[in-house]
Amino acid sequence: MEIILITVVLTAVAVALLLWFFSKDHYIYGFFKMFASTGFIVLCVASGGIHSVYGCVILGGLVLSWWGDLFLVSRGKIIFMLGLISFFLAHVCYCTAFVFYGIGITDTILVSVIMLIPGVIVMRWLHPHLGTMKIPVYGYIIVISLMTALSVSAAYTTGGLLIPCGAVSFYCSDIFVARDRFVAPGRINAYIGLPLYYGGQVLLALTPLYIS
Repeated sequence: MEIILITVVLTAVAVALLLWFFSKDHYIYGFFKMFASTGFIVLCVASGGIHSVYGCVILGGLVLSWWGDLFLVSRGKIIFMLGLISFFLAHVCYCTAFVFYGIGITDTILVSVIMLIPGVIVMRWLHPHLGTMKIPVYGYIIVISLMTALSVSAAYTTGGLLIPCGAVSFYCSDIFVARDRFVAPGRINAYIGLPLYYGGQVLLALTPLYIS
């Protein structure tokens, strides 16, 4: 438990520092970003992520997210696409993990229908700004919406409120990633989006505690 607490604190400090250096030094910002991302991987292992199928799949999603974070340090279009693919696969891992954890079909369908509302709103908002990125971004919105729906179903079926809290936080953080990349670049996207993102990943990294 001490390792978990220390890792959470160090990750939070790293997030604070990467926000501090966001517009000052790109390389130092990148260092603290990857330090924080390594933190949620360590946290998952410390939470028992290697001792269950669920935990291993969550860990796989976190590792893919680590790579996504590394790619998104760059603002190049091709590198951004690699980051998008990494996070897409991370969400596939999370979806798979939640199915292993336990979901209800009816609950999943109901929440998926509800998730169509914000999904369509976000698509319509981004549509004029996407250019050739329409299909990849729409595919990403679909998979993260499904991930969020499955997280709610998992919590409703078997308990574990950290799961939907982490998933919803991740979902909200990506709205600010999209805003920064396609609509209105600016510091505010990082100041809001990054704490939401790392908060969500930390919560998901802690969820193997339910099974360990």
